[in-house]
Amino acid sequence: MSGENFLVILFVGLIAGWLASQMVRGAGLGLVGDLVVGIIGAFIGGWLLPRLGIQFGVGLIAAIFDATIGAILLLLVVRLVRGGGYWEGSGWGRRWGGWGSRRY
Repeated sequence: MSGENFLVILFVGLIAGWLASQMVRGAGLGLVGDLVVGIIGAFIGGWLLPRLGIQFGVGLIAAIFDATIGAILLLLVVRLVRGGGYWEGSGWGRRWGGWGSRRY
């Protein structure tokens, strides 16, 4: 792997991780967090999307789309496994009369 390929991988991972964390969480995960999520998302997107028959083409923009979709799926699975703790403080339970909706 040449130095240019490594920089492209880092760039795609950083952009895809940042986009995915903005869409799923509403805030970034930091430089290292976005980079790790984006690179893992690129592997997920590169493996899953062709099996579903989804192709965005070739090039840098297509790689960013693939990696972003994979990173979004990764963040959603992580949220599902962790129990969705992010939504607990958002007021959904209070708004819809769920368990613990009353505050004393």
